[in-house]
Amino acid sequence: MTAPLAAGAALYDCRIFHARPGPVRNTFSYRTYQWLVDIDKLPHPKGWLRPLAGFRARDHLDGRGATIRARVDDFLRGHGIDLGGGQVLMLAHARVLGYVFNPLTVFWCHRADGALACVIAEVHNTYGQRHAYLVHTDGRDRGRAEKRFYVSPYHPVDGWYQMWLPQPGPRLTLSVTLHRPDGYRFVASVQGTAAPATRSALLRAAVRYPWSTAVVTARIRWQGIRLYARGLRPVPRTAGTANEGVQ
Repeated sequence: MTAPLAAGAALYDCRIFHARPGPVRNTFSYRTYQWLVDIDKLPHPKGWLRPLAGFRARDHLDGRGATIRARVDDFLRGHGIDLGGGQVLMLAHARVLGYVFNPLTVFWCHRADGALACVIAEVHNTYGQRHAYLVHTDGRDRGRAEKRFYVSPYHPVDGWYQMWLPQPGPRLTLSVTLHRPDGYRFVASVQGTAAPATRSALLRAAVRYPWSTAVVTARIRWQGIRLYARGLRPVPRTAGTANEGVQ
């Protein structure tokens, strides 16, 4: 039970925190677990652990690539970036019992010499859509991206994201802040502690957070219902909103 499921793979016991200061104030947090994996060395649990961790290309980015690696390379090629086979680390939920939902997937993309070339921040909404942002971080792991995609039904597609995306080590600490033209902000952060991704660690995580990906979806929808009950209303959608793909 102590053998690693894949070289370098880690499981993070995480706390996710969301804060909306207005126009209806709302904060909430929840615990879950996420994987950090090398996309060229994905875990493939065997036997009765197999339903607890699945990684499929169709769950990430757009295109027809048969692997996550192929889709990452295609996305970067479209932005004029060639990693030359460099390592790509992915922070994400895996499929659990056939279901996955990743509000945010982060890819740290390195060149062949090990230097960080860029970060991909891929956002999914609860409508089955996704959009990927190419982020060039500075020396303090900070980057900026204009908002191009509907996430919350209570936010229009305007404003910009300030992202803090340091590559995880023993500790995981990420944050994304949406700055809106009306002065309101929305903040999401992730903090976690790493453990080697062994069979026993996966079993413990699955017992502690059963069907974790479905629970994440349910919690997000519940918060939307609460906001509606408190008087907040969805904003109208406009045609032509950017998508990288639909699940």
